[in-house]
Amino acid sequence: MGTTAETAAETVAELVQARWGDHRPGLKYEDRLLTAHQLTARAAARAALLADLLPPRAEPHVGVLLDNVPEYPVWLAAAALAGATVVGINPTRRGPELARDITHTDCGLLITERAHLPLLRGLDLGIPRERVLVVDDPGYAALLAPYADARPGEARLSPVGPGTRFLLSFTSGSTGAPKAAICSQGRLAAAGRSLVTYFGLGPDDVHYICMPMFHGNAVLADWAPALVSGAAVALRRTFSASGFLPDVRAFGATYFTYVGRAVQYLLATPERPDDRDHPLRTGFGTEAGAVDAARFTARFGVRLVEGYGSSEGGAALQRSPDAPPGAIGRAAPGADLAVVDPETGEERPRAVLDRSGRLLNGDAAIGELVNRGRSPFEGYWRNPAAEAARTRGGWYWTGDLFFRDPQGFFHFAGRTDDRLRVDSENLAAAMIENILADYPPVASAAVYAVPDPVAGDQVMAALALRAGAAFAPEDFAAFLAARPDLGTKMAPRFVRIPAAMPVTATNKIHRAALRRDGFRCPDPVWWSPPDTGRCGTAYRRLDGEDVARLLTHYREQGRDDLLGR
Repeated sequence: MGTTAETAAETVAELVQARWGDHRPGLKYEDRLLTAHQLTARAAARAALLADLLPPRAEPHVGVLLDNVPEYPVWLAAAALAGATVVGINPTRRGPELARDITHTDCGLLITERAHLPLLRGLDLGIPRERVLVVDDPGYAALLAPYADARPGEARLSPVGPGTRFLLSFTSGSTGAPKAAICSQGRLAAAGRSLVTYFGLGPDDVHYICMPMFHGNAVLADWAPALVSGAAVALRRTFSASGFLPDVRAFGATYFTYVGRAVQYLLATPERPDDRDHPLRTGFGTEAGAVDAARFTARFGVRLVEGYGSSEGGAALQRSPDAPPGAIGRAAPGADLAVVDPETGEERPRAVLDRSGRLLNGDAAIGELVNRGRSPFEGYWRNPAAEAARTRGGWYWTGDLFFRDPQGFFHFAGRTDDRLRVDSENLAAAMIENILADYPPVASAAVYAVPDPVAGDQVMAALALRAGAAFAPEDFAAFLAARPDLGTKMAPRFVRIPAAMPVTATNKIHRAALRRDGFRCPDPVWWSPPDTGRCGTAYRRLDGEDVARLLTHYREQGRDDLLGR
């Protein structure tokens, strides 16, 4: 573990300053190696630059639109030293939605790279050109040169304490616009300490960060514990399944984090006799799925630990060695988590499971996970309505469905609203519907989640067509490809063409019925199979054999009970 000063630190700034004079490895990237001291010196220089560039009385918010390159953790450290806030900008966002992320969070400075400049072209960001810094532009080094001798702690925008706002991390909801969850320096430092203790991490470990750093998983669960323990981090610009083991071996990585399909992609690589020849010990993440987690351990000899938590920090579950397959874990000691009826708040009964672990009383046992005790949730940036909805009645409402087994373990069961979680990205149905509504043959569109066979959700759309129109799969795929505002994970996997959209008694689209039917419905369904490439590039009619193969896949992963019938 780290030194006493590091583990006792209450702020990220203190953790960064503790690495000054530490000449052990701090960062590994491709063929480059920086010591912890060199990283801290670079952070100090950028903190001084930041103090000069941000206008007086402006919010000290720094937007970071970068892949996982060395400048990302350096700017995290710089913001901590200066008392600034990092806004992680998601490069899969497009057009007005990307601009909204930057302007809503009042970014006064934007850090990016040449590869992402096309995303910004034509957008009104409200940031002067001189405050858009391109880290691989020749002028960037010249801009930093006057600050080369800066020391950590010399340049601060305001006093730094545990409550200093440090991160704004976007999380999507059913209302469409993503919400920016606040994380303070104190909460991030505490998260790092907790994981160091739980996993026994130390200064000789190497944390492999292959998940995008705009995502809370990489910063809270990978970068922060490395900072606490004095370990080095190793970066991969973007995740690569084929490059994973070569990286692990080259960097000497011992710990990594993952979200969503990363584990599936790794399992899909060809097996080799040296799959266990590496130093990796532990992986920590979410949504691998119990079956694939076991397969990963059997093949690579690496323990995967599934957890539950969010960038909001309102509730968390801890996995223990005695957790049954499919369970996320139990509440931390002293936490008061419960599964309740979303309407009444009454606690749901425990699950009834058969010998194979199949849920028999889902209608009664499944409810929303709430935290009825003290919550570390620190709010959303300029969104009081969303805060109030999240904390109504003095409880923290996660928006996630769970059930609790007789032993008290919590099992994830889906989402409470029209959110979708696709490959670990939260998407809002309304945003996708607005795009599909522009497709000329469409009279109305409804977007909803169907369970992914392994983890999370897949996007399904019901398209009611205009009179006389017919669904043309090639034309629809071309429409999707031409939309600059369609994010990389928004394309529907399944497209249902109903004769008429099902509606409720109040003439609203009957989304519950659509979700219940899923892809097994009486209407024609077209789908974009995984073997056709990126979702949405090609569609073909879903037939009986396709459905049978899909159902087999769900059963093999133990998720067929989530299909609803």
